Amino acid sequence: MKYSIFVVLSIMHLCGYSQDFLDYEKPPVFPNCDTEIVSDLKNCFLNELSQFISTNFVVPNNVDENNYKGEVVVLFEVNAQGRFVVIYIDAFYDELKEEVKRVFALLPSIKPATYNGITTFKQYSYHIQIPLINSTNQLIQKTQQESSNLYEFESINTATLTYQNKEFSSQLNIPFTHQGYAKFDRHLNMIGLNSHTAAKPYIYQDVARYYDLKQVNLQTYKEGTSWWSKKLFNEHLVQVQGDDYWFTFDPIFDLQAGKDNAADFSTTFNNTRGVYIQGGLGKQFSFSTSFYESQGRFAHYINNYAESLRAFGPDPAIIPGRGIGKRFKKDAYDYPVAEAYLSYTPNKFINIQFGHGKNFIGDGYRSLLQSDVSSPSTFLKLNTKFWKIKYTNTWMWLRDVRPEVVQDKAFLTKYMANHYLSWNVSKRFNLGLFESVMWTNSNDRGFDINYLNPLIFFRALEFETGQGAGNALVGLSGKYKLSNNANIYSQFILDEFSLNDITGGKKSWKNKYGYQIGLKYFNAFKIDNLLFQMEYNRVRPYTYSHNTIVLNYAHDNQSMAHLWGSNFSETILIGRYHYNRWFADAKIVFGKKGFDFNDDVDDFSYGGDIYRNYNERPFDSGVTVGQGNTTNIFHFELQSGYVLNPTTNLKLFAYVSYRDFNPDADTAASFKNSTLWFSLGLRTDLFNWYFDF
Repeated sequence: MKYSIFVVLSIMHLCGYSQDFLDYEKPPVFPNCDTEIVSDLKNCFLNELSQFISTNFVVPNNVDENNYKGEVVVLFEVNAQGRFVVIYIDAFYDELKEEVKRVFALLPSIKPATYNGITTFKQYSYHIQIPLINSTNQLIQKTQQESSNLYEFESINTATLTYQNKEFSSQLNIPFTHQGYAKFDRHLNMIGLNSHTAAKPYIYQDVARYYDLKQVNLQTYKEGTSWWSKKLFNEHLVQVQGDDYWFTFDPIFDLQAGKDNAADFSTTFNNTRGVYIQGGLGKQFSFSTSFYESQGRFAHYINNYAESLRAFGPDPAIIPGRGIGKRFKKDAYDYPVAEAYLSYTPNKFINIQFGHGKNFIGDGYRSLLQSDVSSPSTFLKLNTKFWKIKYTNTWMWLRDVRPEVVQDKAFLTKYMANHYLSWNVSKRFNLGLFESVMWTNSNDRGFDINYLNPLIFFRALEFETGQGAGNALVGLSGKYKLSNNANIYSQFILDEFSLNDITGGKKSWKNKYGYQIGLKYFNAFKIDNLLFQMEYNRVRPYTYSHNTIVLNYAHDNQSMAHLWGSNFSETILIGRYHYNRWFADAKIVFGKKGFDFNDDVDDFSYGGDIYRNYNERPFDSGVTVGQGNTTNIFHFELQSGYVLNPTTNLKLFAYVSYRDFNPDADTAASFKNSTLWFSLGLRTDLFNWYFDF
């Protein structure tokens, strides 16, 4: 027998896991609540929803006939268009789930929630006790303490059942991959938005203002009832949420097998296993940690490059972008990596992060200011946002691992401080100002407290602390939004300034600068979700280097800016496309770079190796890009695949690349070769791999 649940108001509770309603935040509004004051809107929303469900919900016959006692838990949201969307239902009977779906489908569209006057979504959980009348009597008879204890247990018990993807609105970083960020790049670059897109990685909460991360995740939700199918295709392996905390736990993988036609070994492979944990305590504190245990053997040219980066000690290589690699078997590497950070937001203006990882500044594929091509490093970052300004201060603890600077078998620590100010000058134009300084423990000064001041000019401070005390660089960036589907971006880096040499027309070695210009075309050629990108980079010889070698712009024998170092010009063409869970990327890189000969006849520095003293140059004028052992480089790669789990970014993929490396003269380090590399894999995609050098 079916009967109406007329007492639902007495036995349900409505819980919103979003933040409390403040004066700048309003809940969804039913028409009957229009005249209510802001402080009463939450209760009015609750009452209207409860009344609607009370009127329309009917308990199925078999539930009543079986004398079922239990609870129905419904996770739903009112999206930014004011529509009710059921996300998850936990009930013993499928008939109860179907009834919930039927009733929620009858709900009308209402005014959506707002935050700072901007429409947004709100998520809630809804609990119903069955049988209704008996449950009501029991609740009425309980003492206040008993009721409090009951709800304390139930809140913990049901938290794992109603996890709401809290990371999507948290203060955590969105793992930075060019492919992943391309999905919402257009939404952050619309004309008139006060967004700042150069300093990466982005914080989830910042992106959520312009791109509904939760809704997009739900749109790709794959139906499945078993625990395994949910965990494999939709959810975190472990996800727990309480009133003021949440955390997730996931295994991470990068399992690849491939073939390099130029190698003398049979196959390439990568075998990465690890864990990824993230969470939040309260509304202001978040944390993330990941640990990777990896073994790999890559394409031959990558292995050669890794061994050319080797640090002091017995270990044969530094895996580009990851860290020191130990020998594994005869010709492979074992390279563990750990990354972690804490994120704290004391108020709406400031976010502070401390951890071990990577940072990036720029709107392009490459960065001439600060890039993520080197190994992870320890950092302290302060993001400040107000008005049309975002100001990013980053302090880093880096390493020089060359044998020449090692003391007592310990690597040399050096420090870097960066300031980047992003200013939205107009609704179309963004201007960025950048400065950086690198210094070491000269005169036992350690981490120089002078550089903690976030409002200084490093070049002036460099002079005050003494000649050779630090290496300062300055830079500019710019972006102009041609339309909602196209923007141009640029960077300029200046390592040394001598006006007479710049205007003298003699191409002095002191003209140490580089520039970038690029174009992004969203929904290219009127195809939704197709991004086309074109970029040109040019950096003059000796840029990023220094006569005190430890002060060069590098870490772990890798550049802190462009992957190619200096003395090069480069053109990049990129296409990215995604549809539901499918994706495809294509990239072409071609350019020229000048290498040193490093032989008995010619051992000069031609400006391409930023780890060489620029005083070892062969001449002072007539310095041109690509000088020395001029090498033409061509790289093409294509990758396509399927996202198994959008929540964890677990992907199946196929990758193919072709590289042609053609120097004027063959040397021990630079010799003509071509590589065709094919690989298949399963990967949790959380960081960028760069193989285009």
